[in-house]
Amino acid sequence: MGTVWEFLRGERNVPDVVGQGGKVILTKSRPTHQLAGEGPTTGTLYVNLHWTARVVDGSSQGNLRRKLLQPRQLLRQGEEPVQSGAQNVDLDLACMYEMTNGARGVVQPLGKFFGDLQQAPYIKLSGDDQYGAPSGESMYINLEKKDEFKRLLIFVYIYDGTPAFDQTHAQIQIVPPSGQRLEVNLDERAGAARSCAVLLIENQGGKLMARREVRYVHGFQADLDRLYGFGMQWQRGYKEE
Repeated sequence: MGTVWEFLRGERNVPDVVGQGGKVILTKSRPTHQLAGEGPTTGTLYVNLHWTARVVDGSSQGNLRRKLLQPRQLLRQGEEPVQSGAQNVDLDLACMYEMTNGARGVVQPLGKFFGDLQQAPYIKLSGDDQYGAPSGESMYINLEKKDEFKRLLIFVYIYDGTPAFDQTHAQIQIVPPSGQRLEVNLDERAGAARSCAVLLIENQGGKLMARREVRYVHGFQADLDRLYGFGMQWQRGYKEE
């Protein structure tokens, strides 16, 4: 078993399952996990995105180390200097959905499509973390309506600033009402990518199955849509600052 520092550096000698039933890390060799079984399900599935920045520390001869940054706050309010090598990265958590009745759409900060937990699409984004808060961005999925989901694609995109997935260490956590929580690490270096399909959740005979994707694309939502065949129409959107 690798040390925690080996895991933080992104090395591969870490276990797929960590702890006493506490969490499951989805990897290339273990990409799938069941979220909810057949029959009625209660509670809410919690999805969280958080990230740290890869910072070059000149005092350690260029070795990379991590520091939790608040990208816009640091740059705009000047509370403390940004260290050499840090990027102003604004990651957004989002979800494309397809319902069993054929309805399709997206829940995302861009365009203020924050969703709704009590009515379709039964997915709710907590808001847009534009200031890099340590808690990151969160999404909630109403599992009582799981039979109405055909598939959900959880993805991350960089709206503002330079494409810099290779300058961040991002992680998605998926926490069901009971059982093991899942983690998916965006640990592959994809410097030119602006979007990443992270996790695909599919209704397979009444069971919700999660599959690690971690597929980077150079474009945005329309490119992910074409990759996964949701068939939606897209237009350029902007955030209100």
